[in-house]
Amino acid sequence: MSNSPLSVTLESQIDELLTKLTLKEKCALLSGLDNWRTVPIPRLGIRSLVMTDGPHGVRSTLEGGRTFSPATSFPTGISMAASWNTDLIYRVGQALAEETRALGCDVLLGPCVNIIRHPLAGRNFESYSEDPYLAGKIGVAYVKGVQSRGVGASLKHFALNNQETERLRGSSDVDKRTMREIYLAQFEAVVKNADPWTVMCAYNRINEIYASQNPILLREILKEEWGYQGAVISDWGAVHATVEPLKAGLDLEMPGPARWFGQLLVEAVATWQLDPAVIDDAVRRILGLLQKTNKLPGAEEPSGGTFNTPEHQSLAGEMAEESLTLLKNEGGILPLNPAALQTLAVIGPMAATGAIGGGGSSFVIPPYRTSPLEGLNELLGGKVELEFEQGCDNFEALPALAAELLTPDMGEGGGLYGQYFASGDFSGQALISRVDQSLDFWTVTFAPLEQTPRPFSVRWSGKINPPMSGLHTFGLENAGSCRLYLNDQLLVENTNNHFSPMDPSPTRFASMDLVAGQAYDLRIEFVAPEWLDYPHLRVLFGYTPLKDQDPRMDRAVKLARRADVVLIFAGWPEYHETEGRDRTHMNLTGRQDELITRVAAANPNCIVVLNTGSPVAMPWIERIAAVLHAYYPGMEGGRAVARTLLGDANPSGKLPVTFPLRLEDTPAFNHFPELHNVHYGEGIFVGYRHYDHRDIAPLYPFGHGLSYTQFEYSDLTFPESIAASQPVQVRVTVRNSGNRFGKEVVQLYMHDQQASVARPPAELKGFAKIGLQPGASQTVIFELDGRAFAFFDPQKHTWTVEPGIYEIRIGSSSRDIRLVGKISVL
Repeated sequence: MSNSPLSVTLESQIDELLTKLTLKEKCALLSGLDNWRTVPIPRLGIRSLVMTDGPHGVRSTLEGGRTFSPATSFPTGISMAASWNTDLIYRVGQALAEETRALGCDVLLGPCVNIIRHPLAGRNFESYSEDPYLAGKIGVAYVKGVQSRGVGASLKHFALNNQETERLRGSSDVDKRTMREIYLAQFEAVVKNADPWTVMCAYNRINEIYASQNPILLREILKEEWGYQGAVISDWGAVHATVEPLKAGLDLEMPGPARWFGQLLVEAVATWQLDPAVIDDAVRRILGLLQKTNKLPGAEEPSGGTFNTPEHQSLAGEMAEESLTLLKNEGGILPLNPAALQTLAVIGPMAATGAIGGGGSSFVIPPYRTSPLEGLNELLGGKVELEFEQGCDNFEALPALAAELLTPDMGEGGGLYGQYFASGDFSGQALISRVDQSLDFWTVTFAPLEQTPRPFSVRWSGKINPPMSGLHTFGLENAGSCRLYLNDQLLVENTNNHFSPMDPSPTRFASMDLVAGQAYDLRIEFVAPEWLDYPHLRVLFGYTPLKDQDPRMDRAVKLARRADVVLIFAGWPEYHETEGRDRTHMNLTGRQDELITRVAAANPNCIVVLNTGSPVAMPWIERIAAVLHAYYPGMEGGRAVARTLLGDANPSGKLPVTFPLRLEDTPAFNHFPELHNVHYGEGIFVGYRHYDHRDIAPLYPFGHGLSYTQFEYSDLTFPESIAASQPVQVRVTVRNSGNRFGKEVVQLYMHDQQASVARPPAELKGFAKIGLQPGASQTVIFELDGRAFAFFDPQKHTWTVEPGIYEIRIGSSSRDIRLVGKISVL
């Protein structure tokens, strides 16, 4: 902290509070009050701050101290990184902060900058990239944007949280050089350049020591070497001891009430297990966080902020447009020209719905969402005959019951009318009555959380409107007791009195023939007994005929034969990619590959739009004219996709991850997922570094993305030689040689030709996104420091730049290098 009069005053307030706090009060500040709030100290006027899940929208919850309301759903982390646009990410961060403040919260839990190590990791969609430089730049812009509006960011998950399998206890075993160059570099960049108010430690162990009590990670590297002055908080439930975490550098145990800290910390100090100075250092950091969020005496309670504004919704659409990545465009079939079309076939399970995000703590319920079909209908406005066939489903396991199929008995919108009773038999007057859009609860609670009665019961009622005729299946996954009635007939019953993330509830199913256009009375009754800690509920529903009794694919093929162009919308359903579970394969789910193959055989003018958060296998790629990757584009994604397909927007996204030809080609194939000890045997050769090092052709390389225009590169200039510590300026001219406005991501890669250690053939060390009108040119300037040439030497414990010849490669992707020059480091 600087020595300005203001900073001295702020330090003095913290010093004064430290002298007034009792040991018990100090220890209380180091644990949460409940799921989201810190402990207040009313005697001294210290108030609670409120945290909330992110990172691509404010996840509102029906719990104590929280304001519940749908929030703007922005594209997920992988989409943000695909934009390669740090200015836009900064603006998104500002909007997220405004929504966080408007919903009564002070800290947004994000960004997630963990490296995407393997295509099957369940949380890839939340992360940014396989490359630490790109992840770091995106993370810096995000944190600066959020904190510019007086809301704290939480950099997570520190560190090496790269798989969901056994994430709560598995050990990420990695050598020092790999850890520094690949898995810590992006954290270091954000800490040093954006100063996040909090850093969240991961669940997993690192080299056998839990992240929450890892002194090398938290104290030696983060706090001492990097000079981090903020607060280190645990992921929810990631603390496993009392003394070790505080000594290692953890400052706050979440959630509350205290399990390992609190009174146990008081006793640890009293029995000389813990130096009081360690407590004081942690308390000082928490007081600093409370000071920044205006929770200390004399500060006005934060207010203001806006959410779900037209400006935020427009920004979500802009973010989606800039992330959309055109992977293939054979014969220039895109953009579509409506004037040249009579019939446009829209096919696929993602056309009328689409997935806006993955599952888990990051999923945000928006006030609305646009599907690609809606977007196309809005833009075409009857100019083209637009026909839709679903073709098939895309789920492997039954999906959660969708709100759009439901009409509540009372209230507005999609969903069921819920009545919450403070009894285990639905007796008495309902304490809460509301419309629940989603019957997919990690934990069913009242609000506020701490006032949830035990036992309690909930009755949901309304009508279900099946979208098609045929055999449908209902499922109940719950802890507690639940019954599902259809037209007052008991259809499914499930009783299970235990639930935890590592021991999920069994599911019960029942099937019935339903008729499209007919509304059925649906009632669900749920009872949480007094002694059940985790009353969990998930209601499932899907159309489930036998393969030879499902006519949808044949109808889709017939439509494709008579259409001018076919748009196939394919992807994974929401919650297929999710926190808590890794996937088992890289294929499209359900019968989608078969659908694409059959439709492409019927019509060569096929365009596939992919709606996934990770690389996907494409066995049909040679039959398809174009592929547009939409990732998880948020609530305005349908309009963004439609605008791009029709040429109102020019795609400018670039892949932040490599798309492999085969799963067997991936760097961590032999080490994923592993259970107790996860061996990072691929070392520094992660992502494109591996494919280049092994000379393996990917399906689509890192940094790849096409445009509706073309760009020419020329005039690469930089000094012939520099000293090892000397910064260098690299210039290159880029010209739009096409006939429409477009944006290009200019990428700079470095190659050490004479390294004494194994180094990748290329490493990203700079990028810039520029927009050019047809015929216009721009000189792009990259500023490289010594770190751009360095590797981490584990023996010297420092970053090292060796003398020698280095190649500077400029291109449009990691494998589309346009210009190469050599520089001598003396």
